[in-house]
Amino acid sequence: MDFACAPRKRYLVLENRKVFGGFAFGANLPVTGEVVFATNMSGFAESVTDPNYEGQIVVQTFPLIGNTGVTQLEGRARVKGYIVREWCQSPSHFACTGTLDTFLAQCGVPGLWGADTRALTKLIRSEGAMNGMLADDPAQVDLEALKAYDIGGAVARVSAPEPVLYPAENAQYKVVAWDFGRKADIIKALNEKGGNVFAVPYCWTAEQVLAEKPDGILLSGGPGNPAQYQGIVDEVKKLPGTGVAVFGVGLGHQLLALANGGGIEKLKYGHRGGCSVKELATGRTLITSQNHGYAVAMDKLPANAKASYINADDGTCEGLDYEGGDVFSVQFDPVACWRPNGEGDLIGRFIANMQTFHSTKTFHSIRRAASCL
Repeated sequence: MDFACAPRKRYLVLENRKVFGGFAFGANLPVTGEVVFATNMSGFAESVTDPNYEGQIVVQTFPLIGNTGVTQLEGRARVKGYIVREWCQSPSHFACTGTLDTFLAQCGVPGLWGADTRALTKLIRSEGAMNGMLADDPAQVDLEALKAYDIGGAVARVSAPEPVLYPAENAQYKVVAWDFGRKADIIKALNEKGGNVFAVPYCWTAEQVLAEKPDGILLSGGPGNPAQYQGIVDEVKKLPGTGVAVFGVGLGHQLLALANGGGIEKLKYGHRGGCSVKELATGRTLITSQNHGYAVAMDKLPANAKASYINADDGTCEGLDYEGGDVFSVQFDPVACWRPNGEGDLIGRFIANMQTFHSTKTFHSIRRAASCL
């Protein structure tokens, strides 16, 4: 690389005292976070802005990052820090409006390039995700404070502070998206299928959500340990039996399982990037996009649910179908999910459940009106 001046040194110090050296880019400040790795070969801008990475320092396993730059549509960076083998200073893409370096600096996110990301990834796979600190001087790192770091409260930092309406052009249904760290692709997919989406903050109660009289409730994805959100779990417990279609995604899938008596386990190094998932009803394998460090425990599934998908690599739970058919959930992104011929569209299934409920509401309204004659 051609630098006008010598690059500034930067280090990653892990809680197990191991140090990885490299050079600085992005913002110039020290940060502490949970160090995890992502295996996606493309879509680095989507990774950097993914709310699920709140509080984490992300290591990209693909060696060259930033060659397509960033656009004005990317949003806000959510990673705590970003580590790559090599970053591209001169991106080339028709929609590019800036470099990854500038984007991270504007968002206050420090980066580290030139580190041995292969060795770092192998270490995390062997010893598990752990805390780390990006710093200019490893000798100044307080190891006890580093070990004590916790991501806690991540949902509050990524959830919308106020309700937001995302209207559809030809609205047929109303969806309340309980926002624990929602992604734009799911909102867009629901809009395209005729759903007005009303995103509400994580701190809303079930009574507030149901008072909106939705046809469906989306429990969005989000960051952190679901066991730390007992208040949300207690509210989600009130949803079954209300007659409203419910779809849980990512963190929403885990919270729904806890609300129904299931258990959660922490994965050694998580699923971040492309993952193969087996659909149990058909035996087909799906290529999915995932980003989580916890999973619903297969030996502690809710009594009123059965597994619908499992991870093809480690057998962990990737989806649940609940009794009654109007409540289901998946661990992976239902939009960024490759299927042959588009079969088994999960957004379509949610819409179909809402159609059934919508028709039932209309039927009951007509019957009540007729009884008043």
